[in-house]
Amino acid sequence: MAIMQGFVPLVVGAIVVGVCASFLSGVHSYGVCYGTVADDLPPPSEVVQLYKSNGISNMRVYFPDSKVMEALRGSGIGLVLGVANEDIANLAACAPCAASWVQTNVRPYHPDVNVLYIAVGNEVDATAAAQSILPAMRNLQAALAAAALDGDIQVSTCVRLDVVTNTFPPSSGVFAQPYMADVARFLAAAGAPLLANVYPYFAYRGSNPGDVSLSYALFQPGTTVRDGGSGFVYTNLFDAMLDSVHAALEKAGASTVRVVVSESGWPSAGGDAATVQNAQTYVQNLIDHAGQGTPKRPGPLETYVFAMFNEDQKPGELTERNFGLFYPSKAPVYPIVFRH
Repeated sequence: MAIMQGFVPLVVGAIVVGVCASFLSGVHSYGVCYGTVADDLPPPSEVVQLYKSNGISNMRVYFPDSKVMEALRGSGIGLVLGVANEDIANLAACAPCAASWVQTNVRPYHPDVNVLYIAVGNEVDATAAAQSILPAMRNLQAALAAAALDGDIQVSTCVRLDVVTNTFPPSSGVFAQPYMADVARFLAAAGAPLLANVYPYFAYRGSNPGDVSLSYALFQPGTTVRDGGSGFVYTNLFDAMLDSVHAALEKAGASTVRVVVSESGWPSAGGDAATVQNAQTYVQNLIDHAGQGTPKRPGPLETYVFAMFNEDQKPGELTERNFGLFYPSKAPVYPIVFRH
């Protein structure tokens, strides 16, 4: 998770015309990320049971963990399996290393563990990403094909929103670096989604006072903003942010690539507007909204909420340690209805 640097939100001063496991609802799915930067979390077997007891059907993890993988066997939970950022350069430079990664972290658990995507890194620094993301994705895709797993598992990467520039209005969105256009075209050819971390909280907190209303960031009524380039009307910041990514994909010649929201959430403590009430409002509205999609891409939207637990060892601001739906005791921070 990171501050959405470079995102210029749709503001109130524009032309006004008036948020890893996943839970399924109809044909669309929601996810909760299983972060583990903490020293007091329950064991993976109990975490898997917590997901199941709450009707949560998919999970995102940030690196392979054999204990988590074993706990997931036979659970039916779909998995976004991360490649640790520090491993990407090696996988990019060494095709046999990518093959070994698949043979170690995927093959022994398939099909007992339902791996949906391999996410090559999370919010990788642009300089490192330009050098290594696409080669690592290609090597892992080839390794999956060699293991006869490419029909079941897709390869992607998780980006933060500063990979897109010119985000106001959303229709002007374009990738900030050339490597992202190459990644987008790779995904289009493979039929794989782009995984994007979308945080209206950080865009709201980082905006000039008065530019973005709290209600607009929380999916609450009160603000409508028209994109003069597309004609679409936006009633929440999440849709505006996500449609800037859709616009960038189109400009890269990858309009068929769908976006999976690989992280979105709101902190319940530790900073401006970080309250239990706001967190509950945002997450519940995110869940309820995801079945609708965005003005530019209506329809079900696969979405992963960040995060399952408050993580007491996360560095940075206090908000970083307060994104959880649950305390490590497994008691809920606030109630959420996982609709079916």
